[in-house]
Amino acid sequence: MAHSPARSVTAVIALALVCSAAAPAQSATIARGAPDSIADFAGLVRRLSDAGGFFNTDNLISNEQGYQQVLGAIDRLGVRGGAYIGVGPDQNFTYIARVRPRIAFIADIRRDNLLQHLMFKALFARARNRAEFLALWTGRPVPAAIAQMDDQSIQTLVDWVDSTPASAESATRARRLVREEIRRNGVALSAQDLATIERFHDAFINEGLLLRFTTTGRAPQPYYPSLRQLILEHDADGRQRGFLVAEADFQYLKSMQRRNLIVPVTGDLAGSRTLSGIARYLTEVDEQVSVLYVSNVEDYLLQDGRFGTYAASVRALPRSERAVMIRSYFGNGYGHPAATPEYYATQLLQTMSTFVADTALARPMRYRELTNRNWIPLRKP
Repeated sequence: MAHSPARSVTAVIALALVCSAAAPAQSATIARGAPDSIADFAGLVRRLSDAGGFFNTDNLISNEQGYQQVLGAIDRLGVRGGAYIGVGPDQNFTYIARVRPRIAFIADIRRDNLLQHLMFKALFARARNRAEFLALWTGRPVPAAIAQMDDQSIQTLVDWVDSTPASAESATRARRLVREEIRRNGVALSAQDLATIERFHDAFINEGLLLRFTTTGRAPQPYYPSLRQLILEHDADGRQRGFLVAEADFQYLKSMQRRNLIVPVTGDLAGSRTLSGIARYLTEVDEQVSVLYVSNVEDYLLQDGRFGTYAASVRALPRSERAVMIRSYFGNGYGHPAATPEYYATQLLQTMSTFVADTALARPMRYRELTNRNWIPLRKP
């Protein structure tokens, strides 16, 4: 998740709490607490959302180009299932597709992130496969033989999008399908909300895979990746692992979205209701956190003097013995032992158990010190 170094930004994280009618593979305990209608889904969004706050970027895509670097290590640690909590836009889908949680929580202080994830939910609902998802996401014409593109490589699909410009007709159709689907999710949206969603969708339609992360009042930086780069990225072992690489991963996410198992909610991690609400719910349904992806949100919590409250809330989360935390350190390939010149942001992995047991977190520290504590090497020995 891209974050500005500006001190005026309050470090927060939002909670997305969702559970729907479970498929046979889902935990029976989760099914017990699942909402059984779209009204329940909308009710969770409304009940668990805070008013939100300001952040000086649309954050339509991540500026953490190497966010997949942790995936091989996550596999080797055997992190699977459970509950996922994450921040930001679509990089969460890659983590979710790899870990296969039973519940996903998507997070951000910005209501705009909630709106963008409602757009994603609509795209998953209308897309039959990865190719159609990319077509609707970027406003490209959907080929008549779209069902025959299931087995195409991600490079082939990217090349197809690049060589197929959006037309006025295809862009209008993509906007219409998203708008129709969003009106079915039950979440109360104002005219301004709908306009914001269309503005976000238009950014992907107009820029296509060239779209880059942007901030307000600051020039674009050369290390900001394009959407194409993020889609084609790889993990620390050189394997492409993005959520659009394999059709099976896309279909898993589509199933979760259909069953309302991925819901964005606006909230505050260091506040009184976000993580404490998750902890109570997971205890009630006998589920445990497997992944907590916080990007560099902790940097702002440390600066704002609210890290202690956050740490206490993390300790209260029921967690599996293999649960991990994923965070990002921005240092232009320097400043951390795990940094590489390939990436401006360094992705770091730590077990939740070591975080919870670290008594040093009770004293003030800088983010650089926090990120240097108990991190797990990402590459095979």
